Amino acid sequence: MTRLIFRGTGDSMGVPRLYCDCGVCTEARDTGMNRRLRSSLHIWDEEAGHIWIDCGPDFGEQLEAAKLREIDTLLITHAHFDHIGGLVEWADACRWQQKKGIAYAPTEVIPEILARFPWLSSHIDFRAFDESIKLGKWKVFSWRVHHGKNGYAYAFRFEHLETGCKWVYCSDSIGLTGEQQKPLVDLDLLVLGTSFYHEPFAYETRSVYDVLEALELIHKWKPKQTVLTHMSHDIDLRKQYGLPEQVVLAVAGMTIEM
Repeated sequence: MTRLIFRGTGDSMGVPRLYCDCGVCTEARDTGMNRRLRSSLHIWDEEAGHIWIDCGPDFGEQLEAAKLREIDTLLITHAHFDHIGGLVEWADACRWQQKKGIAYAPTEVIPEILARFPWLSSHIDFRAFDESIKLGKWKVFSWRVHHGKNGYAYAFRFEHLETGCKWVYCSDSIGLTGEQQKPLVDLDLLVLGTSFYHEPFAYETRSVYDVLEALELIHKWKPKQTVLTHMSHDIDLRKQYGLPEQVVLAVAGMTIEM
């Protein structure tokens, strides 16, 4: 059995924004429905243990929410701070636990991480994730995707070696080429980043799809189920957006069994 638990569902700044008194940020402070930590996914697999995708600055808080003190494996999509800011905290935990953490990242991502935090390699074993790897009964591979004005990121595709179940985690992308879209077709589950419902800013200044763009792509790709994550304070979980039945907005703590 494998469970996907959404620990972080927010964009790079999270919700509430430090400076903001909008309705979504106010509700996030008062009752917490819209409170969103930086995007991550917790995968619990009966063979592979606790796997985490990305390790942002909220990592410690997310681990506390999961009632965990350690994880078995980390997968890193790219080297932006909202996806690696928790590595310092994880490295310190590994040091105190006298173990070396295992982190997989595409080869070009690893030197970017170590340029910011060169001491991490003393406590974390960074392994190249250019070829497919096996986690439990899941075959996992990565591929490079456009991240708009923010450069590039990677998406991860999981394929179960026995059941044939296929799902993808793609938190940071926009303007995907036809080649980059191929692994996203006919999935059992798609986890896709959408920071705004309808982003009003110039396309060339943006870095992540919005919900309306995602719906067009979902119609094309035809996943059986889609979860939208990486959401900014533009998206309000109290609202009804009229999404298709098979498309939902991620909620912290939400669990899907695969």
